[in-house]
Amino acid sequence: MFSIPGKQAVTLTPKAAAQIAKLMEKDGHQGLRIGVKKGGCAGMEYTMDYAETIDPNDEVVEQDGARVMIAPMAQMFLFGTQIDYEVSLLEAGFKFNNPNVTEACGCGESIKFAGM
Repeated sequence: MFSIPGKQAVTLTPKAAAQIAKLMEKDGHQGLRIGVKKGGCAGMEYTMDYAETIDPNDEVVEQDGARVMIAPMAQMFLFGTQIDYEVSLLEAGFKFNNPNVTEACGCGESIKFAGM
């Protein structure tokens, strides 16, 4: 597992924590599992799914009633990421402020990491 003692792999803004807690309460899920997969025009994409169980290999981040599990293969790519929740006139969704990203496509859904 990729981690630094005493430091969470990701942090949540108050808006993101509130939205995740609301989703957990409404649908009875254990939290959200986040990861990365190959795809998109820049090479990688974030994934976010409801989690029914907590995998023992997941990095678990709990903050203000919200729980996020980071899939093992994504931990090194997401370390230091801040997850926000933004609402605009046209859309609402989670935004990843990831210091490990070296390039992103125009739509903001596809990312590239150094060495990939």
